[in-house]
Amino acid sequence: MSLALLAFDLGAESGRAILGRFNGERITLEEIYRFPNEPVLLYKSIHWDVLRIFHEIKRSLGIAYSNCKGAISSLGIDTWGVDFCLLDKKDNILYNPYHYRDRRTEGIMEEAFKTLSKREIFKRTGIQFIRINTLYQLLAMKKENSAVLNITGALLMMPDLFNFLLTGEKFTEFTMATTTQLYNPFKMDWDRELLSIFDLPVEIFQEIIPPCTVIGKVYPRVAQEIDIGEELQVIAPLTHDTASAVAIVPLKNINYAFISSGTWSVVGTKVSQPVVDDLALELNFSNSGGLNDFLFLKNTMGLWLLQECRRSWEKKGEHLDYNQLIEIAQESRSLGSLIDPDDERFLSPRDMPLEIQRYCQETGQLIPQTKGEMILCILESIALRYRNLIEELEKIINKKLPVIYMVGGGVRNKLLNQFTANATKRMVITGPTEATAVGNIISQMITLRELSSLEEAQELIGSSFHLQEYKGFSSEYWDDLYEKFLKLRGIE
Repeated sequence: MSLALLAFDLGAESGRAILGRFNGERITLEEIYRFPNEPVLLYKSIHWDVLRIFHEIKRSLGIAYSNCKGAISSLGIDTWGVDFCLLDKKDNILYNPYHYRDRRTEGIMEEAFKTLSKREIFKRTGIQFIRINTLYQLLAMKKENSAVLNITGALLMMPDLFNFLLTGEKFTEFTMATTTQLYNPFKMDWDRELLSIFDLPVEIFQEIIPPCTVIGKVYPRVAQEIDIGEELQVIAPLTHDTASAVAIVPLKNINYAFISSGTWSVVGTKVSQPVVDDLALELNFSNSGGLNDFLFLKNTMGLWLLQECRRSWEKKGEHLDYNQLIEIAQESRSLGSLIDPDDERFLSPRDMPLEIQRYCQETGQLIPQTKGEMILCILESIALRYRNLIEELEKIINKKLPVIYMVGGGVRNKLLNQFTANATKRMVITGPTEATAVGNIISQMITLRELSSLEEAQELIGSSFHLQEYKGFSSEYWDDLYEKFLKLRGIE
């Protein structure tokens, strides 16, 4: 009989329930259910609708249980990082969690550095500085004199929240803790001194558990509501989606960079210990938790740029799926106009196409007018940012990374894959597209002792999923574009 495991992969655009089956030789995947995960604007702020998400999780679980006739061994949940939910001292949700793109954190990092220097925060946490980090979200609440912190009993990161709602148990898994900029990787615990310096309540943070830990069984009342067995185990996989996605890279004895391609792009490599030297601080890299290692990486804006353009075009009645958008781009001619994907204006714009046009106008470039010109501008800019980040990465670790392994939903965009190979002049290997869900399932299998090690898991990935290669070619076109891109970022 095959083993069945359920992975909930909750992203910033959608949530999926994916059933993984293992027949002793290979893994197969089946998408059981998909639902939108869109932010909700409430007056002046943006929130996640966590009650709706939990409702969809339960619905997905019921469908999967029915499809498998109850033969599911476990489930695991992974999500994006940094965001959290606050409970009162009786475990009631105090409010719908803020979305990381909410504007309340604007300017908060600079205020934080008046209390503790940027260098000291980095030396303690090893995390890159982005205003969406948990630390700055909490400091924004303090600045607003939010009364909520005074009555908070527990802070739960997003996967922690859904695990709690399923089991009644409260923990924070290691890889998710590392995204907060409140975790000290050298002390292997919350940085209690850091919390004290910023006058944040230490007691609301949960015990940190390693990935591949059994949290508990589905709460009886929840099991009865959706008519499933009460013996179903809930496992904490690598709950941070990036950690899940890159855990399964099946390359051995090869120096490689990874790119997790999705709403955000994450560019990095694996290291045995956190890298917290001055160059890592200067270039704003990060040390995020992995299974048996750390992921030395940097976040950059990814396909969010295209997603928001598509959303703007839909508001005007132009409904096009991503395949159609790529076809339009392939039939178009590039203007050679570029953007800096990490410019603050693109983090939460009201109209992404308009912001891109304004950027090009302000920087003296040709202004994209058609959808094809806009898409090419976005994809070429993302690919050039990848090259920039990989070169910085190589400089910090003093090692060449001749191969790029790309994973995540973004690898469906074959045009971006080829642009990445061309821009970086490196071999790009892609797959599987559902890397995060696969990493989630692999974590569950290791927990259940169906796999003995990550190395065994990586071999299984290689035999279960098709990998595609893209060869990069040297060209004056991409070199000229890269020189232009560096100037836009102020790099000589």
